[in-house]
Amino acid sequence: HEDTHLVALNKPAGLLCVPGRGADKQDCLLARALLRWPALRVVHRLDMATSGLVVFARSASAQVALSRAFAERRVLKGYEALVHDPDGRAAANADWQSIDLPIAADWPRRPLRIIAPGGQASRTDWRALGPGPWPHTTRLALRPLTGRTHQLHVHLQALGLPIVGDTLYGTAQAPGATVPDITTAATSAAAAGRLMLHACSLSLQGLQQGPPWDLASPCPF
Repeated sequence: HEDTHLVALNKPAGLLCVPGRGADKQDCLLARALLRWPALRVVHRLDMATSGLVVFARSASAQVALSRAFAERRVLKGYEALVHDPDGRAAANADWQSIDLPIAADWPRRPLRIIAPGGQASRTDWRALGPGPWPHTTRLALRPLTGRTHQLHVHLQALGLPIVGDTLYGTAQAPGATVPDITTAATSAAAAGRLMLHACSLSLQGLQQGPPWDLASPCPF
């Protein structure tokens, strides 16, 4: 999607949003997009392993307006994920549920994050969409109401529902959970071929520049 204020692109899994450190990390969504839209400006990012919608601003004023909208949580973000659900707990929740747990940096194991008292307030709404393609997996709809680093990974891990293909958080389970071998990070990543997390929708009402917009990207898995 493109209009006079923004460009929205569908980032593939495995591609950086912006350049990283080192010559081998210069290829990214922004660098590719600048070849067509030379004035684009960064508004938000997705993790390298996550696919889906990313919005760039086409002017300095649009960047300010969009960045403020994200910061003020006026942008509604929707994700889909496949999670390991060994006992079917997630599959039984077709109605929206909330995860409201504080997230903090895990300093000895940076860049990992953990649930910790005194961490940043963090909330994710979720519901089951149906069974996943592998045994003991469930497809979830996710709505992060805050934007903490690794929020979806950490919140789902805390429920004992790690995301399929998550090599950072995929091995930990809730206390007492019985999880089959596929939940190991190496096994799930190999079976999935990627992190099974996709940013599938972005919507915003009341943007000062331009009309309201609703963007959608079908989940590729």
